[in-house]
Amino acid sequence: MSAPAPTPIPLTTIAELRQHHSQLVRLGLASHPAHARRLLSFLARDPDSHFPYAARLLAHHPDPHPALFNPLFSALPPRHAARLLALMLSLPLPPDHFTFPRLLPGAGPLHLVAQLHALLLKLGFHAHTQSLNALLAAYLANERPDLASRVFRGGGGGALDVVSWTTMVGGLCKLGLVDGAREVFDAMPERNLVSWNAMMSGYVKAGRFTDALEVFDEMRARGVEANGFVAATAVVACTGAGALARGREVHRWAERSGAAMDEKLATAVVDMYCKCGCVEEARRVFESLPSKGLTTWNCMIGGLAVHGRGQDAVELFCRMEREGVAPDDVTLVNVLTACAHAGMVSEGRRYFDYIVERYGIEPKMEHYGCLVDLYGRAGQLDEAKRVIDDMPMEPDVGVLGALFGACKIHGDVDLGEAIGWRVIELEPQNSGRYVLLANLLATAGRWEDVARVRRLMDERNVSKEAGRSVIEVDGEVCEFQCGSLCHPQAEEVYSVARDMMRRIGAEGYVPDTRDVLHDIAEEEKETPLLYHSEKLAIAFGLLRTRPGDTMRITKNLRVCRDCHEATKVVSRVFEREIVVRDRNRFHHFKDGKCSCKDYW
Repeated sequence: MSAPAPTPIPLTTIAELRQHHSQLVRLGLASHPAHARRLLSFLARDPDSHFPYAARLLAHHPDPHPALFNPLFSALPPRHAARLLALMLSLPLPPDHFTFPRLLPGAGPLHLVAQLHALLLKLGFHAHTQSLNALLAAYLANERPDLASRVFRGGGGGALDVVSWTTMVGGLCKLGLVDGAREVFDAMPERNLVSWNAMMSGYVKAGRFTDALEVFDEMRARGVEANGFVAATAVVACTGAGALARGREVHRWAERSGAAMDEKLATAVVDMYCKCGCVEEARRVFESLPSKGLTTWNCMIGGLAVHGRGQDAVELFCRMEREGVAPDDVTLVNVLTACAHAGMVSEGRRYFDYIVERYGIEPKMEHYGCLVDLYGRAGQLDEAKRVIDDMPMEPDVGVLGALFGACKIHGDVDLGEAIGWRVIELEPQNSGRYVLLANLLATAGRWEDVARVRRLMDERNVSKEAGRSVIEVDGEVCEFQCGSLCHPQAEEVYSVARDMMRRIGAEGYVPDTRDVLHDIAEEEKETPLLYHSEKLAIAFGLLRTRPGDTMRITKNLRVCRDCHEATKVVSRVFEREIVVRDRNRFHHFKDGKCSCKDYW
């Protein structure tokens, strides 16, 4: 009759493990698989210190089996896993079907993957599907799609399964090779939800949102039942495309299909409504959730922030605290952003100090950038500069850029010029930095310095980013570019734009030409303003909407002062609500007013 096994004690130190191991040896139980695995699992937590102990335990095991080794391979870093494999082969103990799938995902450097590939071929596992899939993933992780494709093509029909095909699709997408991934995807003999989601996610990460939605539509046309992950990816694609109508459709479809509204999907839906200008709709979805994770709270607070609803964002943060959800560094960014966009300077400073001290969050670069933005927008440039001087790290281009932008808003040419040249040298290929500096100098009438900035752009082959505005009307998404209009209704759009400018001019609108760089006559400066992308998008919207309708426009740049003033008057004269999302925030224009209260 064998001795009873000792009661397992918690293994928290190597001394406790040695004590427990000695008991097992005395009782003749050290070679029992369950006990041996427990010892080895503890030793694998710190392979640098305990690998020799683990190696001796395995080397002296009376009946070694791959099942003892295999779990360790996925727990060990590459060099220790390689040493363990060498020990295994020296016993000699051949790998089994579980060895390579455990070894390859964490194999690390390419040379080690290649050696394992050679061993895999030598031992005859080249037709083993799980080993083949792990090899594909390892080559793709090493950014060698050529070698992965060679393995894939040589895998043979019998060894490849849906996981093999999906591994190729996902791996190629991660490397940015979405067109190659699509070729593989189209050739798949069968697809599962992971396959569909991999292709859609690849398009989303590449910024090809329309292509992602086309894949989603194809999936639905084939009658494939989706889950929350696929629905979330489709919602994110709608967000990126600025396609509110499609986003609503996908949201309704997800509800009808019974997809679980987990935190990922809930956050995606809330984020979609926030970023498409429907913050109240986002709030309704948010409030309907039975439970809310930190990510969802952060998303809603951030959505209120960029819509200029600073007080609402702060109140929601306080409610989050009351419900026992602790904030993180993202929450701090969102609260500071809310205060900055609403001009709540003292509240922003107070919440910065409170959250940092109460929750032990160490301020990062982006938090200091938010503080600089908070003071800068309010015109407190000395305070903003003091934040930069007192930072525990060197300010990056984002922090300096916040102060630079504030100098432009408030007309501090001297400080703005000093910061501007510094920012340009830190980010020499960002055209926006040059344009901002040139505009700042232009407002001071320093045309020679403006020319100097433009010469530097030419020397460095930096081209000014063209303004683009996207508008969605009746589910159709149209893009307009500053100074260029390629649209079937181009003549009508230009005609409406001219009529629009004439009518708002009669209502008191005066073009703001301060940011037009050319040293030309004032009346000639007005012409370029007519062709700003936002005005063209609004003109198209006037063609396709009726009084009382809402137009939603997304811009790639910050709203300029002239377009801001013009849009306010358009909203009153033409009786439309116009929601504009620019690079920084949302503006809701209605009845001749803007939600930002001219503070942006």
